[in-house]
Amino acid sequence: MRALVYHGPEQTSWDTVPDPAIEEASDAIVRVDATTVCGSDLHILRGDLPEVKPGTVLGHEAVGEVVEVGSDVHDLRPGNQVIVSSVSACGHCRACRDTMGGQCRGGGGWILGSLINGTQAEFVRVPFADYSTHRRPSALALDDAVLLAEVLPTAYEVGVRNGHVGPGDIVVVVGAGPVGLATVAIARLYSPRRIIVVDLSTARLEAAVRLGADAAELPGQMIADLSEEPGADVVVEASGEPEGFVLCTRAVRTGGHIANIGTHGKPVTLHLESLWRKNVTISTGQVDTSSTPWLLELVRFGRLPVSQLVTHTFGLDRMEDAYEVFSHGTTTGALKVVLHRE
Repeated sequence: MRALVYHGPEQTSWDTVPDPAIEEASDAIVRVDATTVCGSDLHILRGDLPEVKPGTVLGHEAVGEVVEVGSDVHDLRPGNQVIVSSVSACGHCRACRDTMGGQCRGGGGWILGSLINGTQAEFVRVPFADYSTHRRPSALALDDAVLLAEVLPTAYEVGVRNGHVGPGDIVVVVGAGPVGLATVAIARLYSPRRIIVVDLSTARLEAAVRLGADAAELPGQMIADLSEEPGADVVVEASGEPEGFVLCTRAVRTGGHIANIGTHGKPVTLHLESLWRKNVTISTGQVDTSSTPWLLELVRFGRLPVSQLVTHTFGLDRMEDAYEVFSHGTTTGALKVVLHRE
């Protein structure tokens, strides 16, 4: 099969590699019909995640068709259409029993495209297939379905839920990439008083307004005003940049929440000299994808319109073009790029 192979920082190639095979009885082999590129993939290319070894097939989000299952897979059979979760859950360890698949201690967690070969390929081996896939309804479009592999669960679980967004809240989202914008769309379900988005890209700020933000601005006077009073009830850090996190600490109100979504590849300064007396709660997290079934129903029945997040589509063999467009999203206007099997 063909796949995108990582060779070290800033080095990938679209190569022919061996087809994946069942290695454990709980595995399934899935033909990839749609996959995408994530900001975490860019962090890998920058060398921020040294645990990813050269020779690894990248990618951890996919939608496709089951072509083979191991003897311990009970809920799937060949021909099933599935969403492959970005994290793998063994289903039996304490973390998985507590619906924290991202913290799986039974051999799962974020392993696809990180510790084992991933989804940016024609086929992928999915460990713990019963617990790490979700059936895709035939009426759910591929481009919407692939957002349920990671983007939407991350925005909800790590941003909206961890941040305790509620009715009447002022919500600030720092970073208007795909996950930040998905946070805007999901936060609207909770009737906040105001959603404010901050980013350096004019195109992404315009996208934020289309997805439901009440205000979208460059960092500046609005954040300065919030830092005085009243401050934001919830601030979601979705940029992954040290300056973005510092901005969150300035915008949050006394007693408020900072929910960190961004993948930080550099040290970040925590200004406790300013925060120690503010009763601020800071949360971090790895997505668990336990919310995927609920989010799927919202998308399926039109309660969560997210199709605007997909801005570019490519054939699977144009993986390197997709990376180029996605990595320069602030100038290309790319939010989520989706690659389809042709």
